[in-house]
Amino acid sequence: MSPTRRFIGLVLFLSIPLFLGWLNRDIADAALVANLVLLAVAVVDLVISPSPARIDVEREVSEVLSVATRNPAVLKLHNRGPHPLKVTLHDDAGPLAETRELPQTVALGGWKEAEVHYAIHPLRRGENRLGPVWLRFPTRLGLWERRESRPLEAVVRIYPDIRAVHRYDLLARQNRLAELGVRVARMPGQGREFERLREFRYGDEIRQVDWKATARHRSLISREYNVERNQNIVIMVDCGRFMRNETDGVSFLDRALNSAIMLSWIALGQGDNVSLMAFSNRVERFVRPVRGKPGIQSLLRSTYDIEASHDAADYTLALEYLARVQRNRALVMLITYVTDELQLDVIGESLRLKSRPWLPLCVLFQDTGLRELAHRIPETDLDAYHTAAAARILAGQMAKAAALRDSGVLIIDTPPALLTERLINEYLSIKARGMI
Repeated sequence: MSPTRRFIGLVLFLSIPLFLGWLNRDIADAALVANLVLLAVAVVDLVISPSPARIDVEREVSEVLSVATRNPAVLKLHNRGPHPLKVTLHDDAGPLAETRELPQTVALGGWKEAEVHYAIHPLRRGENRLGPVWLRFPTRLGLWERRESRPLEAVVRIYPDIRAVHRYDLLARQNRLAELGVRVARMPGQGREFERLREFRYGDEIRQVDWKATARHRSLISREYNVERNQNIVIMVDCGRFMRNETDGVSFLDRALNSAIMLSWIALGQGDNVSLMAFSNRVERFVRPVRGKPGIQSLLRSTYDIEASHDAADYTLALEYLARVQRNRALVMLITYVTDELQLDVIGESLRLKSRPWLPLCVLFQDTGLRELAHRIPETDLDAYHTAAAARILAGQMAKAAALRDSGVLIIDTPPALLTERLINEYLSIKARGMI
């Protein structure tokens, strides 16, 4: 409880004659009486005003939240008294998240209920404890402001961005995947799994003609093939110290895991087997192959608490481990962030040595700050030196990436914000071309 500005202003106004009492004693006595009356009114205001205990508060929020996205939440209020209230609320989202669209003020009538809708924006993955809800409302005469906290503590788990999965499904049903940057292009005839027979079309290859069906129908009939199912997809996520870098408040590791979950959902929907490895200077987590869309739950439960290490990633160790557990043909996607040419050399040597049964795909985060520096027009000699150094680093990385491509390693060099769409498009393209 604290005095309002109205109360403080009245006290200051009525106290002025007290300080001028040496001019007129009668005015000072009247001011003293007025202050005593004001104090009595303030006490009465407290007595006649409703107690905070008359307000019931309930928080509704999912036990599973998505990192770096808007997660809706609701505070439900119930006034168990006859007097209307004007309540201001704020929520403590815990150490791993922050609240958006709060505080809010709501008019709560006597015996009425109200709802306050807001958002919880998680900053990091992991187990998060929501704190108390804070209420404040003025007394009936507006001289005091009552404040109280309600210990509505709850434990929620913050996962990678699982809400993107639901957005994908919704847009897929509405044929609006282009809004996510996903290019869906069927390439009939490029796979090896038979799908159907159809009439011959201009541009079909002769080897597609089904001669038995052609003889029966007395017209050219072609076989149409679809991309294969039940293929192996391995997603390797670097959890080394360089993945602690951030863009727009989201770490590279969180972006990598968000994209990995989204890609896994799509691959599982395609009938493929998906496994995931998180590694730093050791193998932090390995999820054995899962199949079918329910398998996404195993991936989510295994990745929600992964944190970036303070040590550098050991690519050779991770690929040696993968060579022991993944002996069949697979598309191996390595998502990482490199800062120099030496790291690309190590990646290239490891992939070339260990990728004989695999199709390797190396996904590299672009250093957007370094690129901006390299393309900046220098104004001083020092700026020119910085620009030249940045350009030289980028040129070295591009040369090493080109060498990796020449050795048979597929490369995606992408800004962090475009990782998901480019990863999905590359996967769909690889599937359509029958490269796995």
